[in-house]
Amino acid sequence: MTRSFASVSGPAVGSDPISAKLVAQSGLSRLARGWLWLGLLALAGSGVFAVLLVLSRTPQLNQLLPVADFFRVALIVHVDLSVLVWLVSLAGLLWTISGSARAPGLAWLAFGLCAAGTALMALAPFTGQGGPVMANYIPVVDGPIFLAGLAVFGLGSAALVLRGLIATQPTGPGLAEEGALRFGVNTSVVAAAVAVLSFCASLLLVPRSLDTLTYFEILFWGGGHALQFVWTILMLVGWLWLARATGVRVSLSPRLIAGLFALALVSVFVTPLAYLAADVTSVEFRLINTWAMRLGGGVAIAPIALAVLAGLLRSRVPRDVIASPLFAALVSSIMLFSAGGVIGALISGNNVRIPAHYHGCIVGVTLALMGLVYLLLPRLGYRAANSRLAYWQPILYGSGQLLHIIGLVWSGGYGVQRKVAGAEQVLRSTSEVVGMGLMGLGGLIAIIGGLLFVLVVLRSIRGDGVAVGASE
Repeated sequence: MTRSFASVSGPAVGSDPISAKLVAQSGLSRLARGWLWLGLLALAGSGVFAVLLVLSRTPQLNQLLPVADFFRVALIVHVDLSVLVWLVSLAGLLWTISGSARAPGLAWLAFGLCAAGTALMALAPFTGQGGPVMANYIPVVDGPIFLAGLAVFGLGSAALVLRGLIATQPTGPGLAEEGALRFGVNTSVVAAAVAVLSFCASLLLVPRSLDTLTYFEILFWGGGHALQFVWTILMLVGWLWLARATGVRVSLSPRLIAGLFALALVSVFVTPLAYLAADVTSVEFRLINTWAMRLGGGVAIAPIALAVLAGLLRSRVPRDVIASPLFAALVSSIMLFSAGGVIGALISGNNVRIPAHYHGCIVGVTLALMGLVYLLLPRLGYRAANSRLAYWQPILYGSGQLLHIIGLVWSGGYGVQRKVAGAEQVLRSTSEVVGMGLMGLGGLIAIIGGLLFVLVVLRSIRGDGVAVGASE
């Protein structure tokens, strides 16, 4: 009889033995807390810009703002802080606690560079230098301060990945539950290395003579697609980890789970093959990366998602666990990511269904990582986040984002274009106005939910620390 990943009688919330084993082998808890702080500051900063971003696209209210340029600058800063900086920071946190204490100097160098780069990128919009470039994956402000900040952040991320490879821990004999999770974390480090190499290849191969938008679009295309595998793998780790911590029975053996992570990692290597098979400026290069992400990502996502969903339906989870932020984050993450995946299949044309798709998927990843933060707070020496506010935060954040993407899908059916605001949206009918209004309402609710996460974690940090496995 095949042993499942988690038993019905799971551990109490906040006492997960997997996190204990992962964290106990790391002597860099101070560094892990630093990555958490950088992620929190990035989310807080993105929330400020997100308020202005949503208002700039909401009918009537957008007339109060200098929409066009302000919308684009706000969007760039919001995306780079809430996606790039936040996700890299949480990857740094997970790679730190699951790795060894090797190369501490390189680890701190990576953190320092990423923090300095983030500060420069956040400062750049207030300098008035450079125009917005709405490139996919990493939009930029084409000015010296923002580009310098992005370059410094990129160097820090590369150093983080290198240190992650050096500090990788073996999965251990027998591949127990924590070994399968560690293997998943390890595969995300390798996928990140592929992304870094892809960005380096693009810097060498993409002609600088191209117009600005085309240059940055192609520059970030290959590496950007590889990064999606990194975030997806970390999300799957989050689902399995949260399922184990809440007693949800996942009927997949640790070996099968490791095999699914390995299949996801194999798909990542389509990206370097694309650089060898086609010119980086060609349509073929673009399509190879796109189809690799669509087909390869689902190899691991679908089986794990279905197994976790089945576990949620049949497991007898205690009421106190159901009322925990870990359970709320797990369910909300799966719902949002699934909604984003379904919307992706409905995309046709360059309209706001595209941001609806990636908002669902990215927020699904973010909710899983938020749940992991709640799980790991006691292991980082902080008070457990077990308040009612912590429980409602992922529900509020997820519900707001669901309304947000429903409004975008609704409006996309009428052809409302992406990356525009105000009069440029050309809202011709009441239905289009209602759709974008729903988008605005959902966005504001989601912003409140996101900022509540920062508040909940800060309250845990300010409280009396629960120094469980929080060695220096």
